[in-house]
Amino acid sequence: MKDIFNKIEKQLQKNSIIIYMKGSPEHPSCGFSARAVRALSYCTSNFFYVDVLQNNDIRIALPKYSKWPTFPQLWINKRLIGGCDIILEMFRSGELLKLVQNCHDNIKPSI
Repeated sequence: MKDIFNKIEKQLQKNSIIIYMKGSPEHPSCGFSARAVRALSYCTSNFFYVDVLQNNDIRIALPKYSKWPTFPQLWINKRLIGGCDIILEMFRSGELLKLVQNCHDNIKPSI
């Protein structure tokens, strides 16, 4: 399990916005992932995703790592934001857009 946790931590370090979901943004495999990625996509196209149906090790380990039992899971700046309901609530309130914009504003271009 430690190796998989390290893999997750590397993904979170490399990607300031990451959504762990079922399917892909273009072809979500469940309604919750579809709604969550649609809301995120309205805020930014600059995010990374992991299809947990294609990455069984992450599908099993991430709920233990995050202490969040379901998918999708949105992470911004290595912090768990939440699942579909929270993402949609934040989207409707405008909070998700602000969080994403702040995240992008804090990205330093590499030289």
